[in-house]
Amino acid sequence: MKWNLRLAAANRGIWKASELQRMLAERGVVISAGKMSGLWSGQPNTVKLDELDVICAVLGCGVEELLLSEPERVPEPTLATDSQATAVGQPRAVAPRPHTGRSLPPR
Repeated sequence: MKWNLRLAAANRGIWKASELQRMLAERGVVISAGKMSGLWSGQPNTVKLDELDVICAVLGCGVEELLLSEPERVPEPTLATDSQATAVGQPRAVAPRPHTGRSLPPR
């Protein structure tokens, strides 16, 4: 996914991160300077869903304008080898547990 906040803000005449930070604070979302820098630069560490709601409300946009899908960046599936886990629904060997009447300790 590509984070597109800066362009979405620019399309609405918001050119500075501090201006958007003030607008978010007016709506009850106080964001630190460090987190705002990450949001504005396009590399946020985290974005909470309630923060995303407020960002969309302040900018008057939808999530689809802030988060752009990049399916071409998803790696192709690799073929499983015998040493790798089997796919869901595929049979696999099961080793019986000893019947000593006691459970095994946690691993």
